[in-house]
Amino acid sequence: MLIHLSSPHIHSGDSIRATMFAVILALIPAGIISVYLFGWLAVFLILLCMFGCMLTEFIALKWMGRSTAPVMDGSAALTGLLLALTLPASIPWWMALLGSVFAIGLGKQVYGGLGYNPFNPALSARIILLVSFPLQMTTWLIPMHLGMSAIDLYDFASAWQLFTLGASSLPHALDAITMASPLGHVKTEWSQGIGVSEALRAYDYSYLDAFIGRETGSLGETSALALLIGGIYLLARHTITWHIPFSFIATVAVLAAIASMIDPNHYTPPLFHMLAGGLILCAFFMATDPVSSPVTPVGQIVFGIGCGVITWCIRTWGGYPEGAMFAVVLMNCAVPLIDHYCRPTVYGKRGSES
Repeated sequence: MLIHLSSPHIHSGDSIRATMFAVILALIPAGIISVYLFGWLAVFLILLCMFGCMLTEFIALKWMGRSTAPVMDGSAALTGLLLALTLPASIPWWMALLGSVFAIGLGKQVYGGLGYNPFNPALSARIILLVSFPLQMTTWLIPMHLGMSAIDLYDFASAWQLFTLGASSLPHALDAITMASPLGHVKTEWSQGIGVSEALRAYDYSYLDAFIGRETGSLGETSALALLIGGIYLLARHTITWHIPFSFIATVAVLAAIASMIDPNHYTPPLFHMLAGGLILCAFFMATDPVSSPVTPVGQIVFGIGCGVITWCIRTWGGYPEGAMFAVVLMNCAVPLIDHYCRPTVYGKRGSES
């Protein structure tokens, strides 16, 4: 008996669950750095976002009368982890939980679930939180290693009090436990007529600290080294390809290098851009989302270049110091157009038309 099988005939052996947990594993180094910087507060925030996303997915699937099996495929847990890593450690717990509901409810399930969302769910929720609560989303805790924090975040009880009751419950003023991020500091200083070099000296900025992760910012954007370790793991595992991360980061670096050569007192150097903010996190873990990114290598390079241009423009001229996450979501809108113009010629089509 002859049996006809449809393509593809060769399976990679991967599954949704395996892929999701591979990305979660790749993010563990960044998570460890966040715990080193912000203690128990980072643990609470990561666990809350992961639980909130999984619970929201369970409720949404139940409400729609569908199987709840996808809750355990790792996609909701990964969305929660990514969301947590884009948030400041000082964000109130209920905002983080609300972001988890936005990520799954509005960023994923409203479009039909995994595989149908046009935007990265974690970034969509992060942007909603940013425009809704700009003060809380741009308030950065002093990392514990600096020794200037007014509260011991390595102490479970103190961290739990801050997480559940907020800074108002502490005997210290909020200003005593917060500081500006490098991107925010440079942009604020420049708006007051202070040049880039002087601003970085006043901040006591160190490229080595930025690379290792000894600076403030969102939970997962502080350590370029930790993110690169995870990104290289995903590249070696073939979970992602080099096209988007390389074109994204290289575009920002080239634009920054050109601008810095023209006016070094106004424009920050390329290495600063590469190590600061969420550029590496977005390039390796957000922009490479297979659902919301182009399918062809050429399209992925175009996508990465677009993300890089928008990121640099927002960082340079925008009112908000960070632009990587806005850039990815904006370029998500252009994915259908990119796929349309960058798709290869179908094999045999040209010959059949002639």
